[in-house]
Amino acid sequence: MIERIKWQGHSSFTIDGEIKIQIAPWRVVMGERAPRLILIGHDHYDHCSPADVEKIRGPQTVLVGNETVARAIEGTIVLREWQSISVDRANVKAIPAYSPHDARHPRSQKGLGFVISIDYYDIYYVGDSQNIPEMEHLRPDILLLPIDGYGRLTVSEALQLVALLKPRWAIPYNWGGAGEEATQLDAQSFKAQASIETEVLLLPVTQ
Repeated sequence: MIERIKWQGHSSFTIDGEIKIQIAPWRVVMGERAPRLILIGHDHYDHCSPADVEKIRGPQTVLVGNETVARAIEGTIVLREWQSISVDRANVKAIPAYSPHDARHPRSQKGLGFVISIDYYDIYYVGDSQNIPEMEHLRPDILLLPIDGYGRLTVSEALQLVALLKPRWAIPYNWGGAGEEATQLDAQSFKAQASIETEVLLLPVTQ
């Protein structure tokens, strides 16, 4: 499973297999086939890009998001917190994503992360969130998490989450680019300090 996950920079990922899943498409290119499922947790421009969705969307694509995404992109299926949807062999559960200590991602916006269950693996995409009580009972095999600290997890908070959830693999995002992103040194620090129970993968940016 882990080799099927590709990081496209910033907060965007694809999971490519029998069913192709796209998470938060932003500044992405169309691949050889359209995704079967697109997941968007909130309406900030770097997650919710109508132009990118239209670029990659196919006639069989299912788009899932929260209510703010549905207002921005026609045809969105709305999931509320803890609701789930099954598409072919994948199941997706909506997990709350918010920042208790930062106004950029307030609880009132009802942002989402996602647990994607596919081929006997649970993949938890945190979304734009700090550490919150709702995460405590999750036990993903693979954890995709931000480390930049701009209303999201800092490196130290990301390490706390890894220690709590004990995933087999952790893949950080929101690093290595310009602007608000964490640096490559931050990513290396995160990898060096993570629990030996968890393998941290610093993926290259690919499309």
